Amino acid sequence: MNSEVKKVEKNPYQYNGDYTLIDNETNSNNLLEKNLYIESYGCAMNFSDSEIVASVLSKKGYRTTNTITNADLILLNTCSIREKAEETIRKRLKTFNSIKKINKQVKIGILGCMAERLKDKLIEEEKIVDLVVGPDAYKDLPNLIDDVEKGEKAINVLLSKDETYADVTPERLNSNGVNAFISITRGCDNMCTFCVVPFTRGRERSRDPQSIIEELNDLRAKGYKEITLLGQNVDSYLWYGGGLKKDFHKASEIKKSTAINFAKLLELCALSQPKIRIRFSTSNPQDMSIDVIKIMAKYNNICNHIHLPVQSGSNKILKAMNRQHTREEYIDLIKNIKNIIPECSISHDMIVGFPGETEEDHKKTLQLMDTVKYAFGYMFKYSERPGTLAHRKLKDNVEESTKKRRLNEIVELQQKHSLIRTKEFLNKTVEVLIEKPSKKSKLHWSGRNSENTVVVFPKEHYKVGDFVNVKITDCTSATLLGSAIGYSKNN
Repeated sequence: MNSEVKKVEKNPYQYNGDYTLIDNETNSNNLLEKNLYIESYGCAMNFSDSEIVASVLSKKGYRTTNTITNADLILLNTCSIREKAEETIRKRLKTFNSIKKINKQVKIGILGCMAERLKDKLIEEEKIVDLVVGPDAYKDLPNLIDDVEKGEKAINVLLSKDETYADVTPERLNSNGVNAFISITRGCDNMCTFCVVPFTRGRERSRDPQSIIEELNDLRAKGYKEITLLGQNVDSYLWYGGGLKKDFHKASEIKKSTAINFAKLLELCALSQPKIRIRFSTSNPQDMSIDVIKIMAKYNNICNHIHLPVQSGSNKILKAMNRQHTREEYIDLIKNIKNIIPECSISHDMIVGFPGETEEDHKKTLQLMDTVKYAFGYMFKYSERPGTLAHRKLKDNVEESTKKRRLNEIVELQQKHSLIRTKEFLNKTVEVLIEKPSKKSKLHWSGRNSENTVVVFPKEHYKVGDFVNVKITDCTSATLLGSAIGYSKNN
């Protein structure tokens, strides 16, 4: 069961060091060029940020490599959302000692949320770390690297009120040439008591919609077929000429009347590139508007899937988490989604073992899952994070054994529900965007349908990037199996 839990815990937008930069080494005679190796951990925002970092450093003469021993600069883009994530990074740093012994000139840096949270501590404790750079300071990397090359330790973890990197064209990394992220917001204002994001990424601010559309158009011109709009809370997107979301009330009446919210941005994207599939992540229930759901229903190129974290089925626990929704409001939202988009798939995040969670609270979570029957979900044991309100105000009083047992119970239930949902596709034809070869068979393609379910089918004459209609003949709880019956009209 433990292996199953570990598998289900992994968020689809989470990259735990699996992604290093593509080796685009060429036979260059430019002696000024240096090699950059980067690993991304945690959420999709970190992976997207790594693409920004690669772009910034390319102007300083760095080219990416997937060979760590060839690197002049090694960067770890880190996550602080759970204790395990930080432990992983510390263990990874220890493996770099041998590299330092071989190449004393190599520089090692920590980026992202862990960098912001631990600051000087990382350099003091991890003796091989040369620079520490927070999520809003990536444009300062060339200057910080100069400091390091002078023999100085370099730290910049200042949070910004306006940095969105809208003026940086990301360098697409480990790309299949089909899927790409577009970051639209940064930071979060929600202050959930268990979460470090407001402290590590700052207040919410949104990116200029024109720059988003330009990036979307550029991706289409380069042959990309699907994009995911990305943010800690995409539903909170609000552009009124720049500035923090919390200051919107100070804006002029003209700015307020011409502001673009997430529903309007989603429509702009759908209209701009009708042949590109559009997804988004992650949503917060309290900010998900009916307007967004109606826009999804209106445009065929917006995928029928919403990742809608709930965290708990108990109102008592939701209040303790400072979630701005109740169980009843959440269920009503699900009903509205299903009424407007009956085929829409819903996925979730769930935390077990939050301080004060009783067996009755846990049962309410199981009951909520039975009510909704999610397509899939991402389940975690509560991990106390220093600096959060829960850490300061609440006692982590649920036994570890109880957390593990409750996690196992919701995982088992989710697997049953996932099978129910995949069976709904049997004998139906779905449109699939081919993304890569199947992990289990080189003779099969793997891709996803609009509802974000993985589909595997024989390769035949099709290729990566094709939209294909697939007749579903079998399934597991996680995968649909079938045969292609032809190209879809989306090609």
